[in-house]
Amino acid sequence: MPPRALIFDLDGTLTANMELHAAAFAGFLAQHGLGALTMELRHRLDGKRNRDIFPILFGRELAPAECLAYANEKEAAYRQLSRGRLVPVPGLIELLREATRRDIPVAVATSAPAENVRHSLHELGLEDHFRCIVRGDEVPRGKPFPDVFLEAARQLEVEPSHCVVFEDAPMGIEAGKSAGMTVVALTTSFSAPVLLAHGRADFVVSDFHEFMGNRGWA
Repeated sequence: MPPRALIFDLDGTLTANMELHAAAFAGFLAQHGLGALTMELRHRLDGKRNRDIFPILFGRELAPAECLAYANEKEAAYRQLSRGRLVPVPGLIELLREATRRDIPVAVATSAPAENVRHSLHELGLEDHFRCIVRGDEVPRGKPFPDVFLEAARQLEVEPSHCVVFEDAPMGIEAGKSAGMTVVALTTSFSAPVLLAHGRADFVVSDFHEFMGNRGWA
């Protein structure tokens, strides 16, 4: 059955920017004497909300104000690093145009904070392309729980089983599957073997061109 809605993660999905986030995190870790950013640590963190990430990094509970201050420090570094460097993942613009032609609504469901969402969509020229944007800080639980995807489906007025989610990280893949949605994983941030080993994606593709070709959307 053709999808009735498309829901996109933002970081690593609309744009292959996770190395910029990794660079910002690496600088933050060095500044605070927290060690190196390993791939094992990225597997644990990528896709989570900042309120869930920073207690893991510091190995202790953080007061809300302290957590927010750390998040603002790291995200400001990301926005500075990424300014003028973000481009859409190949095939994204074509897929959005095809969704519009077919009257299929599209949404963003992301763990990114509000200022990053505004920044990244502006850099990509995509501010007005999505019917709704749902952030992880607007729902009770972050990824790998399904809340952000279920809320996007609710706002789009489409049953979860009729939604296709696009994700790049194991946490997001798990969230999409837990929401009862079809999940397409992109290899923009992790390799196909990693995604297949740590996630339950229905399809793994390199970009949106491959998705459109394999699924008959060309």
